[in-house]
Amino acid sequence: MTKQNQTYSKEEKLKAKKLIDELFITGKSVSKYPLRLVYIEVNDQDAPPLQTGVSVSKRHFKKAVDRNYYKRLLRECYRKNKTLILDHVDQKFAMMLFYQTKDRLTYQEVEYKMKALFEKFVRQHQQTTPESDNKTI
Repeated sequence: MTKQNQTYSKEEKLKAKKLIDELFITGKSVSKYPLRLVYIEVNDQDAPPLQTGVSVSKRHFKKAVDRNYYKRLLRECYRKNKTLILDHVDQKFAMMLFYQTKDRLTYQEVEYKMKALFEKFVRQHQQTTPESDNKTI
């Protein structure tokens, strides 16, 4: 894994309101408690392979400091482990990661769950795509 693969550049951040709205209307979901991934396939040629946003519920964490901490944690885990998706999927995706618990998990626990979530996403996507040239995990 090179340093190039472990960046979270401006282009990779999901910011377009139109794309976010489409994500919530037509997106598919994969869950691995306490994380949830909502995604759609993007057909734009200029888009990066993955565009990702993160969200932490105000219902579970009243203080912005706590929400921001878990958003940073999700972004860092995504940055370090996104190659699990990029190495196995050829399509482009827009996705949103949600932290869905009141439990205050450690970085190691969140990273472990995110790896499992990404592996589940790849398996689910490979089952739905008919091409057999996708690499297996």
